[in-house]
Amino acid sequence: MTTSRWRFGFWVLGFGFFLSSCGSSSSPLLSDTYPSAQALAAAVISAVERRDATALRSLALNEQEFREQVWPELPAARPERNLPFSYVWGDLHQKSEAGLGETLARHGGRHYTLVTVTFVGEPTHYPSYTVYRETVLKVRDERGAENDLRLFGSSLEKDSAWKVFSYVVDD
Repeated sequence: MTTSRWRFGFWVLGFGFFLSSCGSSSSPLLSDTYPSAQALAAAVISAVERRDATALRSLALNEQEFREQVWPELPAARPERNLPFSYVWGDLHQKSEAGLGETLARHGGRHYTLVTVTFVGEPTHYPSYTVYRETVLKVRDERGAENDLRLFGSSLEKDSAWKVFSYVVDD
């Protein structure tokens, strides 16, 4: 009787581990995400107004997220391309930091109200996420005038969660 209870307990424990690994997503969730492009844009606008570079960095992909959730599906990651992760991440991160600095220099401290979010570039669909290129924010400034701003470059949507892909803005 004791042996059969032990076997049953072992089976239940194993089945529990099996169920816990069968979630809807095999990869960890992204941090600091928003449920829509509009909510993400509003968070960026708020952080820019506060000149909060730390908050803005947290809204963008970090190295671990890029390595584990984005990089494996990018064409650049294919072995025949012979591009090391460190090179691609280093280049993206350096350009994103420069773009973030420019955004804060031009718009930091200014109050904007979000009107709409659009994407000029075509979205690129990957197996587990989509990248929306050339994010354009239509905003209303302190005087009530509407302007189109490019405060960040691309947006990433994964599992209905939105995050800044990078602050690289190509004008």
